[in-house]
Amino acid sequence: MITRFKKITIIKLRTPEKSINKEIQWFSQSLGLFTQRDKDKSCFRIFLEIIKTKKPQSSDELAYKLNLSRATVIHHLTKLTASGIVVVNDNKYSLRAKNLESTLKKMKADFLSAYEEVEEVAKEIDKKIGL
Repeated sequence: MITRFKKITIIKLRTPEKSINKEIQWFSQSLGLFTQRDKDKSCFRIFLEIIKTKKPQSSDELAYKLNLSRATVIHHLTKLTASGIVVVNDNKYSLRAKNLESTLKKMKADFLSAYEEVEEVAKEIDKKIGL
């Protein structure tokens, strides 16, 4: 499976307290997954459900479990899939790999590939303008 990011965000934050909830929040915020507009923390709740549940789930299942509208769930799933942390197969959503560490390693490889492509274009531009 090839995953193409629409947007990659990394935010350097102070290391969290040693608490699983704080660490998951820090992890999520470091990847720019949540915004201040999400007052109900819907995206965080969806992300948490995805990482806790081992099997892929549909948007309807997530909406039912979390007591959210399907539209809200779809909105946040779109953001999570665009970030590369969540994938969709057969209309079911899951973490991209078996765990967060493996998922991040795959995201890192994608980032480096995209970065190298941008770097190559920059090199060509410099060459064409004589730098």
